[in-house]
Amino acid sequence: MNHILVLGVAGGSVIKTLSEEIKFKGKITGVEIDSEIIKIANSYFHLDQIPNLEIVIDDAFEFVLKTKEKYDLIIIDIFQDTRMPNFLFEEFFQNRTCYLLKQNGIILFNTMCLSEKENLRNKKYLENVDFDSFTARTIPRVEEHNELIILERK
Repeated sequence: MNHILVLGVAGGSVIKTLSEEIKFKGKITGVEIDSEIIKIANSYFHLDQIPNLEIVIDDAFEFVLKTKEKYDLIIIDIFQDTRMPNFLFEEFFQNRTCYLLKQNGIILFNTMCLSEKENLRNKKYLENVDFDSFTARTIPRVEEHNELIILERK
């Protein structure tokens, strides 16, 4: 992999894992809507010291619409407390993130399911996958309320 997109940086735990534990040396683009959170992440977690990281302060939906880049891996990790914005599950956003993947690219979508309605939301998301172009699976829940959806371009 050469280029990873992280939608939803927050404190930077995903980026720190990529950089320190996985030792990823390619380019990482992190998109975060809240510039104050990035200031905190830089101060306490030293994200600004990761040389292959570019932070973009932008709304994830807007960024996905505008970017011309293609990515090997897209990690979607966007939460507002225990809620997830509705746009993440809209067919348009799903299609656009899939379009941004390179051949054999992967989307890792971290979701939170606190109700049956949210379980059904995830199921509907999976039903909208273009199975001619992608494989889709979920990782059994390690934590009770998180479900990881994985889409892989064929």
